[in-house]
Amino acid sequence: MKNKINEWLKRYLPAEVISMIFTLVSAELTFHYTQNNIATALIATLIGNTVYFSCILLSDVVSTRKQCLMNGKKYTRLIFYKNIRALFLEFGLAEVIDSLLIRPFLMYYLPILLNSLTWGTFLAKITADVTFYLPTIFLYEVSKKIRLRDFH
Repeated sequence: MKNKINEWLKRYLPAEVISMIFTLVSAELTFHYTQNNIATALIATLIGNTVYFSCILLSDVVSTRKQCLMNGKKYTRLIFYKNIRALFLEFGLAEVIDSLLIRPFLMYYLPILLNSLTWGTFLAKITADVTFYLPTIFLYEVSKKIRLRDFH
């Protein structure tokens, strides 16, 4: 189990750290300029998610390109589409629930309840991440078992 946890941390933690920074900064800037909690929650969710998935996709593309080079293959558009397909399986279900329901709700209410935009946004992101990663990690493991991540 320790190896699995290390694998998951290696896969998700760098993107999470970068996403957290962008989420907090975008929340602060949005609220500063709009004074609107709804706009702040939605923009922080959008920016955080965009940065997160950009990091994950970039990591997958780099890893797959290395895998292709080691096997004497070119990284093609078809392989890129397979990277995208694997990400949809891994994140699709969790992302729909997270982005449309859980995260914006928490990003709106927790800063108000805590009377702190920074701490409320931070806690909202951490809390939403817990519900996000339960199905995500399960589906990541499924995608490996059905060899959806083999690009040979």
